[in-house]
Formats: sequence, structure tokens, C-alpha cells
Amino acid sequence: MWLLVTGSPRLLLLLLAYITASTVQCRNINLILPNVPDVLHPPIPSEAGISSDDVDGLQSMENIDPEVRPGLFQGDMALNNEIFDYWRVGLRWDIFPEKLWLNRTVPYLISPLYETEHRILIYQAIRTINFLTCVKFVPWTGKEKDYLMIWPVKYPSGCWSYVGRYGGPQIVSLQPPDDTGANCLGTDGRPIHELLHALGIFHEQSRADRDKFVKINFENVIPQYRSNFDKQSLKNTTYQFEYDYNSVMHYGKNFFSIGKGKQTIVPKIEGQKIGQRKMMSKTDCLKINDLYGCLGTPPNYNYKYYTLCNYMGI
Repeated sequence: MWLLVTGSPRLLLLLLAYITASTVQCRNINLILPNVPDVLHPPIPSEAGISSDDVDGLQSMENIDPEVRPGLFQGDMALNNEIFDYWRVGLRWDIFPEKLWLNRTVPYLISPLYETEHRILIYQAIRTINFLTCVKFVPWTGKEKDYLMIWPVKYPSGCWSYVGRYGGPQIVSLQPPDDTGANCLGTDGRPIHELLHALGIFHEQSRADRDKFVKINFENVIPQYRSNFDKQSLKNTTYQFEYDYNSVMHYGKNFFSIGKGKQTIVPKIEGQKIGQRKMMSKTDCLKINDLYGCLGTPPNYNYKYYTLCNYMGI
């Protein structure tokens, strides 16, 4: 009913985010916060061929996309060798469901180092996922063993996340604006992108069938990062959803480019845009709901989430 009354569901989500930011901040005043070092060393799969010098090189560059800056696998994904091997051969998460969040519930803690305006943006991203899916992000009480720590990590700086549930506290790094130009909190889509990684979603352009939809200009890619444009094997890969140019999980056209004007990804549909960071697409929304069993199975479909995704996704 409220959808009809307000006429602006996204405005309501913003209002709810503001209320949540105020409420949770008061609730967590007496919570003992874990210690987060300024320098972290998230895992990088050995076969990706990315060295610490490579990471340092991207960290020192100015005006680089904040999802590229961390220098991890595909820029912003912290993966160990096991998860990388599963990704490479295209196996679904149902092969190892222990990497999904239990009971579709994700406890989280947001750093007190963020300014209020940035906390509100993070809460807005959380509220969006909570509203559009059956996955629920809930404030960490200090008792849960597995939880997300949303933090402005200093090194590697930028936007990055582990993929899926790793066990114990795990970082989602969202860097606020600074003099390097990196900013993970300029739009709703940046925090949503990293939170979807934490739920278990990979990048869209690494799909096994991507060459039907985009062309990769490897000659324009920074040489030591060409492996970031590898795709999954067709051997075990099946896709329930069509390739999604509008996905908030799709690379932008200049990711890992050697220079200005050197496009690394070109859509095969002329004029098609890629790399939006405004909002989940309809397909992003459906993928999360499918991954966590929110859509149901025939003949018992849960039409609530189909409707929400189609109504509010872009």
C-alpha cells in the first residue's frame, strides 16, 4: 500500500536509512569495537599473478577508479586459492553452501570513523538490499562470530570486499572521499556493489559467455592486470539469467586502462553503456534472491521478490 501512497519508494528508503543511522549509532555506543589495523593484506589468488609491487603501483595512482585501486583479484575482490578455483571452473555456490550467510542473515558493524553523511549512504545501501531481497543485514550485537566490518581501510585503499562468507569478522572496505580522488561513497551503487560481493556475487563481465556481448581490448589493459579480464570456464557454467549490461557488478569501460581514452571493454551493442553504479539492476536483484532461495521453486514461486526487483531495479 505504501508504494501507492508515497509515490517514491527510493525516497522512503533514504528516510529509513537516516532513521536507522541515528538509531544504530545510539544503540552501539557501549559496544566494544574490534581493532582494525591501518594496513591489511587481503588474499590474492596465486594464479592471478598479482604482486605486492603491482598493488603498490595502483595505490599510488591518482584519479583511478576506486574499485580498481585496491589491486586485488579483478580489482576489488579478496579471494583465496580455493574460491578462485571454484570461480575459474564456473561452479555455482550450491557446491559449497557454507560460503553463503547462514539463515540469510548478515550481521554488520559500521566504523565510527565515517562522517554522518557517509554512514547514511551505507545504511541506504543496506536498506535497499534488505527491502528488495530476503537477505537481511542486521546490526552486530557483539555476540555473532561471523559478521561484516564496513571500514575505511587505509591500505589497500579503495572499495573492496571478500566474496561470500569467510567466517569470523570480514572487511568490506569503503573509502570516503580524499585528495586522491578515490570515493566509494559518492553514489548508492558503490556500497551496494561491495555488499553484493560479500553476499557471493562475482563480476558480470567474467561470465563464460561474455564474448558474445563485449569485446575486451587486451592491448589497452595494464599488462600485469590482464588476468583480471579472464572469464570462467564453460565446462560447469549455466546461467539462469541473461547477460546484464546494466548490472551494478559490471566493469566500466576504462577499468585497468593503460591511459585516457584507451577503452578496455566495448559492448557489442552500439551505444550500450556499462559500469553504472547507481542501483542494483533488475537482474542483480533477481540473482541475489535466486542465490539465497528467495524466489521459490515451481509451482511455488515467491512473486513478492520478482515484483520488487522488476519495479525498483534499473
